[in-house]
Amino acid sequence: MENFSVWRDEVSGPSFPSLSGELEADVVIVGGGITGITAAYLLSIAGKSVVVLEALGVGQSSTGYSTGNLYATVGGEGLHSISMKFNEARLTEVVQSRAAAVDLIEEIIAVNGIECDFKRVPWSLFTVEGQRKSFVDKERTAAAAAGLTVLSEVPYTWPVADGFTVPNQAQFNPLKYVVSLANKIESPTCRIFEHSRVTKVEEGDVCVVETEAGRVRASNIIMATHTPKGLYMVHTSMGPYREYAVAALAKGSYPESGTYWEMQESEHYSIRTYDSPKGRIIMVLGEMHKVGQKEENLECYEKLEAFLRKRFDVGEVVYKWSAQQYKPADSIPYIGLSSGNSKTYIATGFAADGLTYGTLAAMIISDAILIKPNPWSKTYEASRITPLASASNFLKENVNVAYELVKDLLTTDADSFKEVRTYEGKIMELEGSKYAVHRDGEGELHIVIAICPHMGCVVHWNTAEQSWDCPCHGSRFSKDGEVLEGPAINPLKKVSAAGKQ
Repeated sequence: MENFSVWRDEVSGPSFPSLSGELEADVVIVGGGITGITAAYLLSIAGKSVVVLEALGVGQSSTGYSTGNLYATVGGEGLHSISMKFNEARLTEVVQSRAAAVDLIEEIIAVNGIECDFKRVPWSLFTVEGQRKSFVDKERTAAAAAGLTVLSEVPYTWPVADGFTVPNQAQFNPLKYVVSLANKIESPTCRIFEHSRVTKVEEGDVCVVETEAGRVRASNIIMATHTPKGLYMVHTSMGPYREYAVAALAKGSYPESGTYWEMQESEHYSIRTYDSPKGRIIMVLGEMHKVGQKEENLECYEKLEAFLRKRFDVGEVVYKWSAQQYKPADSIPYIGLSSGNSKTYIATGFAADGLTYGTLAAMIISDAILIKPNPWSKTYEASRITPLASASNFLKENVNVAYELVKDLLTTDADSFKEVRTYEGKIMELEGSKYAVHRDGEGELHIVIAICPHMGCVVHWNTAEQSWDCPCHGSRFSKDGEVLEGPAINPLKKVSAAGKQ
């Protein structure tokens, strides 16, 4: 089965042109996901001229591969981690700001008449088999301290050992939402371009952003690309991770609408239901690992499917996909002017909470550009320095990057092209240089330079998604080296495979 999210099964293809020629605007936004399109909406209705540049199609990257859940709580290390690293006041700010972002999504949907299956639902965190009960206890206490309503009932189909529910959270179809909003805001002063990959960014008195066929001059730049494109200090403060999702047709009973987080040994599985074009489905997301650092990643799908079949009466698996996230060192995203920049805004470090944080980022950044006060701008300041809160994760992630860099420069996977089997990818050394070699289903070889152009790490083969992934900062490339996502701007250089077997 091809990796395909349920949302992409319901939304038609590209509807915006690619950029050609030169344009001028007040703001150029790099990225057409929920962050970029929401920022374009807020800025354009305030009178600013905007250009949005999307490398793929609107919403077709991270937004279109999420679970569509919206909530004031947080994933990752949890609410209690924010309270421990900072204080309860900062925790309350995070929860209130996220709730405001969900409210804005609901308001935008109502004002613009967007049909995207939005509804208010409960969010639940619990353990069925007793795993990590202490985590559940800490989260319950932190949620109450942050002012959230906490209920003891968990409306799950299995008996719950311990858990709690926060009512009045939400779910929607994120791709329908973003594509519909983009269609509604496009105008002579809000221009959206798809298949317009950014190749160069220059900040100056007038900022310049170039694509392969065009150029935009603007007063401000917003990097709404999940992680900023190019070299930024913030990359050293984040860890790139991938998670996987599997959705199967429901045959028997299933939970009422809601977001269900069932604790596992080292993470939680996120479960929800949806009425898809193929029928009522139950989906589960989980099995997180560092990008490029898991060899047998096909087993991630297998474990999630096994979990679904254990917990629910399900039939055929009809969708499966994966998504990327960037974990911030101190548990709070980086939103605002980038360190050392005066006109470039970044929005990153959302972990697995990108829909809510992406909307919040658009609120904070648009207010900054419009010179309007925002109650949460200081909380998420992108250039902040928080050594006590960041030290542990900062050290862990950067030691990991250094290890991967050195290890891979000293090793290879194969000595001859014959060792590269169908659908495999291996690293080889030829004439003193490292090459990434893949053999496709027709037996043809695809060879690219194996060094990631972002910061020089050696890429690894991703079997599940047939891509080359960088284990250092999360850049991902197609079998022919084209950039799929991550901070890399330039592709892996392609090498002729003529005469090689």
